[in-house]
Amino acid sequence: MEAKEHGGVPVIDFANWKSSSSREEKQMIASQLATVCETVGFVYIINHLLPHEEVTEAFAWSKRFFDLRQDQKRLAPHPPGHVVHRGYSWPGLEKVSNSMGDEEDPELVKQLRKVSDIKKESFEIGSDNYVEQPNVWLPNDLLPGFRAFMTRFYWDFWENAKMILKAIAIGIGLDDEDYFLRYHSGHENQLRLLHYPPVPAAQIEEQLVTRMAAHSDWGSITMLFQDDCGGLEIENPSIKGEFIAAEPLQNAIVLNVGDLLQRWSNDTLKSSLHRVTLPPRQDRFTGNEKFTRARYSIPYFVAPMEKAVIETVPSCVSEKNPASYKPIRWDEYRLMRGSMQYEKPETTTT
Repeated sequence: MEAKEHGGVPVIDFANWKSSSSREEKQMIASQLATVCETVGFVYIINHLLPHEEVTEAFAWSKRFFDLRQDQKRLAPHPPGHVVHRGYSWPGLEKVSNSMGDEEDPELVKQLRKVSDIKKESFEIGSDNYVEQPNVWLPNDLLPGFRAFMTRFYWDFWENAKMILKAIAIGIGLDDEDYFLRYHSGHENQLRLLHYPPVPAAQIEEQLVTRMAAHSDWGSITMLFQDDCGGLEIENPSIKGEFIAAEPLQNAIVLNVGDLLQRWSNDTLKSSLHRVTLPPRQDRFTGNEKFTRARYSIPYFVAPMEKAVIETVPSCVSEKNPASYKPIRWDEYRLMRGSMQYEKPETTTT
């Protein structure tokens, strides 16, 4: 049974994935998911575990945060460098890449830093029990209730991620549906609030600035909620360099395979390039300038435990298809990828 599509992107319905579901019921959903992840790498998930009301509230909190003054948001700043990804990142601080190598590429880093300011700002949240990545929160009196809600939302998102990881394990032929879960604790994940402010459309059309350049994600999987603005595009799996719009689908999760899972599956699963550009529907202000609409999205990046050694899963290796990647530890891979995304802090000598 083939998955339905929305604007060219497959849609998988998880309504029949329950704790009481039979292995056959789960297998049907898992097989659909695996097929899509092998060919496209992107999929909409509907009838998931996160209520529409909770997602709506998350977007409301996100808007309240980004509506704060710049000096207020910088009371919870992203720490210098690429080691810790928490707190507020202002426009231009982060550069994205699509490198999947095992080592840092100095030339790629230089090229990334030359790209015009990326017109977005973000706030990163993780587990309060993850000591290697301590959260950076606003003062409680500045946005009361924000920390409590986002902490709960983070863990509710993780419950959904566990369901997806089980489905992927079954879909690629593993007997143990908890195979990937054994490498994930939930504490190493990252919840990101994203805001793309209005910018003159001509600046994006002429490539003077970019909202989010084409890139792939580092980790296991990424789950995303987006508002109705649009602008997310994924690379056409049939035509390299051509992008198709991932049009908003209300309350659907946009799921994509991360680079680590592609390695883990010996390239069975596909980590696809994606970007954010001009939305198909725009607010046009009067005068000579045409501005894009503000865009809000909420991705949730799922990653394994720090010291987890990632080796190709047994079901994706054979005599005719040997492992293409050497084992790698997640914390080493994460730091390498992070070094290409954020500038290293300046060191001083005395």
